[in-house]
Amino acid sequence: MMKKPFSTELTYQLFSLLVITIVVHAIYVTVVRPNAEAELEQQAVQINLDRDYVPKRSVYVLVRDYEQETCFILMLWALVIMSYKASHLLRERGMLDMDLLHAKEGIRFLPQDMQNLARQIQSLPEEQQDCLLPRALQVAMHRFNSTRNIQDVSSATRGVCESESERLDSELSIIRYITWAIPSIGFLGTVRGIGDALGQAHKAVEGNIAGVTESLGVAFNSTLIALCISIVLMFIVYQLQLLQERLILDTENYCNRNLIRHLQAE
Repeated sequence: MMKKPFSTELTYQLFSLLVITIVVHAIYVTVVRPNAEAELEQQAVQINLDRDYVPKRSVYVLVRDYEQETCFILMLWALVIMSYKASHLLRERGMLDMDLLHAKEGIRFLPQDMQNLARQIQSLPEEQQDCLLPRALQVAMHRFNSTRNIQDVSSATRGVCESESERLDSELSIIRYITWAIPSIGFLGTVRGIGDALGQAHKAVEGNIAGVTESLGVAFNSTLIALCISIVLMFIVYQLQLLQERLILDTENYCNRNLIRHLQAE
């Protein structure tokens, strides 16, 4: 059952990366880099006319290089992946608002009642049966019907929730990799810019520092953009992790409140 969502999610991730790459590169080719080049040319003219002229920092110049383009592609890709996961988590949380067992106060569930309760879960649509809450409830019912031991039911429910927590955490590995890769790409831009600046040191000695300053601009701009993007992404990642942890805890509490505390082993 879990293979189908996984393959769907993988296809979604690869397709979204392709679309984002095409769109971002098109924006850079048609908007960002032409405006950045025009801005740099205008600044060069102003500097030649007025030695005291201080160029203004342009957004187009800040983000024009290939490292920044790559960082934006990875940022948007991470946001798309996280929005996909967040939508699934919210759908799972919606199950917690449903009264699946109709467990009123004072009611008691005996082992022979488990089959009827299980049928209520099995009557749900297939996509809802794949959610954490129905799976945890079915495991708990099966364990109680088999062992008639309430402590075993509680342990089984906790085991399902813990395994789901580990699965959700492992699925964040690609997002963690992206958040690590973005500042690394920024530092690569820094190395490239400094290397280009050192390669033009002889021109600076002759009095022409335009090439050196432009290369140093590449170095510092790429790091600045990459670190800013990384800070924003890390905040969103932590919010997604918090949403996952709350889902696990609330699911376990739901099972305890609506099933386990109503069990009676004759």
